[in-house]
Amino acid sequence: MQPPFSFALEARDGEARSGRLATPHGVIETPAFMPVATYGAVRGVSPDELAEAGTQIVLANTYHLHERPGEGLVAQHGGLHGFTGWSGPWLTDSGGYQVTSLADTARVEEQGVTFASPLDGTRRLLTPETAVAIQEALGSDIAMVLDECIPSDATGSDTSARVRAATERTLRWAERARRAQRRRDQLLFGIVQGGASPALRRACARALRGLAFPGYAHGGLGLGESAEQRRALVAIAHEELPAAAPRYLMGIGRPEDLLDAVALGVDLFDCVLPTRHARHGVLFTSRGLLRLRNARFRADAAPPDPDCDCSTCARFSRAYLSHLLRSGEALGGRLASLHNLRFYLRLMEAARRAIRAGDLSALRARTQELAAASAA
Repeated sequence: MQPPFSFALEARDGEARSGRLATPHGVIETPAFMPVATYGAVRGVSPDELAEAGTQIVLANTYHLHERPGEGLVAQHGGLHGFTGWSGPWLTDSGGYQVTSLADTARVEEQGVTFASPLDGTRRLLTPETAVAIQEALGSDIAMVLDECIPSDATGSDTSARVRAATERTLRWAERARRAQRRRDQLLFGIVQGGASPALRRACARALRGLAFPGYAHGGLGLGESAEQRRALVAIAHEELPAAAPRYLMGIGRPEDLLDAVALGVDLFDCVLPTRHARHGVLFTSRGLLRLRNARFRADAAPPDPDCDCSTCARFSRAYLSHLLRSGEALGGRLASLHNLRFYLRLMEAARRAIRAGDLSALRARTQELAAASAA
């Protein structure tokens, strides 16, 4: 990993590890959660509020920013850091997930992926090279290769022709992306694919290691496989990936799933779950999920989470948030988002402390108990 980047592991608890990932725009203490700012903004939350909540790094989506406002405009305004007001580290996804999410309008070929714009129907070609060029124009600190994202439940067999072909194409695209990179002030991560096949996941991870990426991600998970399958697939890939490089589990968001992955040695996470749940009135708390649209909270004077130090819990009651959410007031979703983001960021802070203390298993057990109680 070339300067100004570095990644240093500082503590371990089994396979779990805590460390420091240095970037040109700040140091990220890992394991870390990245709030999702698809279009360059976390919905309803300002950069100052993100910083106050403890955010270290934010994620934006390459495909959607390419659609609007366009990477050229972002570059003219100083890249994501200058354009958005978030001066800390940024990570940009490559657009590979849109191969799945926009599958009805996407055509995958060896050259790349052709999308029909959801805005005006314009056909847009995204290649491994253009994905790198767009992210370099956006100026993110960490960029991702273009991959063909296949849902992990797309096959029940290691010999599935579709999943094997997508995995092999992902590797060819990764090599092309590696050659296309020009900026030295941007890390480019490879992405492990392979559906639900342990053999393909292992082979993909081994091949990516041969390309000497400075960091690696697990893609195509959280799309249908069981939690047990996911843990096994991540662990298999880690047997092949270099321990000295940062590892990123893409798009996984339940608190218990994050801690499962931390225990396997994952360093970075992102998910829309905390803000999406917040807009629907579902809050993560130290005592389980709160569904604030339920009638029983209409007159509840307690803060959303008495154990939380966020600005929402310091000033507002469950009754007030319930009123805002039931009335359709935008402030309700905003205050709930601030709380949920702080919950996730506190969870990662607790994970880092637990790893240093050699006590991650206790934190996992408590989180799993809360998840089970909330599901009951």
